[in-house]
Formats: sequence, C-alpha cells, structure tokens
Amino acid sequence: MSAPTSELIAGPAAAPDPGSWLPAQDGPWSLDFESWPNADAQRWRALLAVATGGAQALLCDRPLDPMLLERVEARVRRSVRWIACDAASVDAWLASGATGFRALDDLGHSFTEAATAGDALELSALQLSEQPSPVVRLLDSTLYDALQDGASDLHIESTARGLRIRYRIDGVMLDVRDVEGTLVAEQVVSRLKVMAELDIGERRLPQDGRFKRRMHGREIDFRLSIMPTVAGEDAVVRILDRSRIAEGGQLTLASLGFLDAAQAAIRALARQPYGMLLVCGPTGSGKTTTLYAAIGETNDGSDKIIAIEDPVEYQLAGTVQIPVNEKKGLTFARGLRSVLRHDPDRVMVGEIRDPETAQIAVQAALTGHLVFSTVHANSAFDVIGRFMHMGLDLYSVVSALNGVMAQRLMRTNCPHCTRPFTPSPDVLARLGVVLGHDNAYARGHGCVHCRHTGYKGRSAMMELLTFDDELRDLIVARAPMGRLKQAARARGMTSLRDAAIAAVCRGATTFDELERVTLAD
Repeated sequence: MSAPTSELIAGPAAAPDPGSWLPAQDGPWSLDFESWPNADAQRWRALLAVATGGAQALLCDRPLDPMLLERVEARVRRSVRWIACDAASVDAWLASGATGFRALDDLGHSFTEAATAGDALELSALQLSEQPSPVVRLLDSTLYDALQDGASDLHIESTARGLRIRYRIDGVMLDVRDVEGTLVAEQVVSRLKVMAELDIGERRLPQDGRFKRRMHGREIDFRLSIMPTVAGEDAVVRILDRSRIAEGGQLTLASLGFLDAAQAAIRALARQPYGMLLVCGPTGSGKTTTLYAAIGETNDGSDKIIAIEDPVEYQLAGTVQIPVNEKKGLTFARGLRSVLRHDPDRVMVGEIRDPETAQIAVQAALTGHLVFSTVHANSAFDVIGRFMHMGLDLYSVVSALNGVMAQRLMRTNCPHCTRPFTPSPDVLARLGVVLGHDNAYARGHGCVHCRHTGYKGRSAMMELLTFDDELRDLIVARAPMGRLKQAARARGMTSLRDAAIAAVCRGATTFDELERVTLAD
C-alpha cells in the first residue's frame, strides 16, 4: 500500500456533484457509502468518492490527516487520494448521504452485550456510530430508520429464534430485519421498558408507556405497548412525528388529499353554529388529523375552542388543548364535563369510546355547542348503531348530528416510477368499472424512492352523510338500511367504494389498493 498522499484541487463552492472537485478524466465520480459507511462519513466529515475506472478519493474540509487516510486505505485495501474541499460542499454531500442512509445496514450480526441504562436523547448518524453497546445501537438504529422511512409504527416481535423487526409504512407492514438470539429480544424489550420508565421485571402482564427523542432538531413522541406472547414479549412503538402531520407547517384539507367538493362540504359542517360532526374509521385512518384540518381552516378567532385528546398530537393555534391522563383520573368524560364549564363555542373530543362520554357529547351538541369527535365504526351508518349499543336515545342522537364522515387512507402511486397501464377486462368486470376514454389508469413499478413498492404516501377517501329532517325521520322510524342508503345517495352521498374507484380512474392509486381498503357496496 502506498504512502498517504495529499492533493488540493480547486472546485466551485458548495458543489452538488463531487465530480466537480475531481479530475474529469477519471470520472464520472460518485459517493461510495458501502466501502465507507455514512456513519463514518458523518463522524469524520470525510466522504469516499469512487470513479468508474476504479480511482478513489477522500473528500474532506480540512488539511491532510494521515491517520484518517491510513484508516480508509486499510478498509478499502488500496491507495486513496486526499482532496481538500470547502465545508459547504461537504455538508451538502453528507445531507445527500443521510437521505438513503439505513442505520441497520451498518450494524453487525452479533448482539451479546446487556442493555445500558443511559438514554441517548438525540438520534443521529454520529450518535449511532459512537454508541458502544450493540443492543442500544440496534434499537436506536431501528428508531432512526423508522423515522427516515416515514413509518407510523415499529413492531419488535419475539420469535423462537430471536426477534423480528417490522415497520408499518403507509398502512402496510414491511419486514426489515431478523436478529437471531432470544437473549437479544429480551434485552431490546428491557431497553424499551427503561426508556419508557416501565417495570422491567414484569413479563407476564401488558404494559403501556411513552418516551421522547430528538432528531434533526425536532422532538418526536413514541407510544410504547408491551405484550407477553408464547415466544417472549412483543413491543409496538407508535411514532408521533408532529412535523409530518402538517406539510410546510400548515395543515389543510387539501394537503390530506380531499377533492374540492369534499373540502367545501367538510368546511360547511365545521362552520355550523351547533350540533355534532363525527369522523369514523379504523385506527390509523387519519380521523383526528382530518378534524385538526377542519378546525384549523374554519377558526377565525371569534370562537373559543377547547380540545381534550389522548394524546395531543398536533398543536392547534388558538385552541386550548387538554391531554387525557387516565392514571390521574382525567378521562374523556370527566374532562368534557369541566370543558363545558369553561364557556366554549366549539369542543373537540379526541374519541367517543364509552357511554358516559357519548351522553355528555350529545347533550353538549343539543345545548348550543359545536362538537367534533371520532368514533371507531366501519361506515357512516354504523355510527348510529354504535350510539344505540351504548344505550343513548336514538332521537337525541340524530337531533344532535349534523354529519358523519367515514374515512380511509389509500396508498398513492409513487410519482417517480408511475406509468400508465390498461387493466384487463376481467378486473374491470369484477369490480364493476367501465373503461372510459377519460380514465387515466396508472401504477408504480417500484424504485428506490418507494422502497420498490410502487406506492409513496397516502390520500384520504371519504363518504359524508349529512342529516336533514327527512333522513332523521327515516332513522328514528328504523327504516331498512337499503332505504337509508338510497335516501343518502339522493342527497349526494358518495360511498367509500365509489370514492376509491374515482381515485383509481384518475390514476392516483391502483385496483389492488381499492380491494385492500374498501368493500363492495
């Protein structure tokens, strides 16, 4: 191996392309994060560039460091030139490397050290490279990658051979890594318990907790649930990254994917002087986020708005927000009673989950307040059945309701790899879709931007049931469901299925996603 060499080549300030600093005759050049991982690049502020002809150079913003150059040459097993660049270019290259950086890829396969008690409050490539404990580094790398990939949930599942790590991205589970060793699984779960201040000695009962981390200057909340299984303990971490809720700092109905007509209908209901607007759907379908957007867009400062939530996921300007604390006795029902004594005009209840909360919310809507809330139900009509099951008076419920919105989130086609396609006649016939000249069917073929899934991000689909006197009379008279749906369609209601089919026809998503998320009417 040759002796370390230093070479200074002048280049433009903050060059986006590393080849701008390097000899053109050896190019083209590209950054190599496999031979010299991103964690080491972040730690030493030095990046390895490789040319198609095999030449290699170390790009750094300081004078020659013989020890560092020898370290790199020992790893790549060949001579490497030292190139002095300006700091702005190095920062730009480090940022580009962090975009595709997978912390779990830099880890080895041996995890035998016990977890340590100290918390790493900052998640970064530099912190991960300096973490001495393999188990702590495994967990922090898992959290780091989950945030980088935009995961909503992190699943750590104990198996007979060790543990399995999976992410939920855009509503779909994705296998990330399997780690062998049952002791590793126990240590990772124990580490999570320490971070959430749970009882590490309790392994027979479920436990719930929370913890926080910082990444790129923002604070991120994590909700932890531990559950015992036959293979050990499983952990699910819900990631609450508030910066992802509002793109550009402004949460709007348009940013959630609602079409213009749907936006206008939601705003009209959110501006009513009193009554109740409910959003229903399964867990993780964006119900609370939709209410945030509706309240934020219609808040002109003339009303007092109070929200009670579990947890407070997004800071709404001009709104008093109260977090539920069931351990201290602050439930939705108890908090709602106090809220009504604070002279609110509009009230948001994070979720109606028990008869007492439902009764208070209905009474509030009937006594001059505008109430927003969410309910776990599959469709807009199922909400009526849920309230009846809770023992509420049917006439009071329908009198209070202004509208019920059922919502689902569907994955949208990746903008980088989406191509037009023509569906087969069998698929169209099975789904009842007519092949029209105006339809623009498309699907993603998979690329690095979407992790080769063909989908990137999600968009909201909804059915909105608005109440008038005639519909209320039909519900109170317990009319058949078919007649209720017919009356709702006559008032312009579009079902979830029809909304999803329209999204497929305009090329926003695929037939596979249509069948995964919605049921036939």
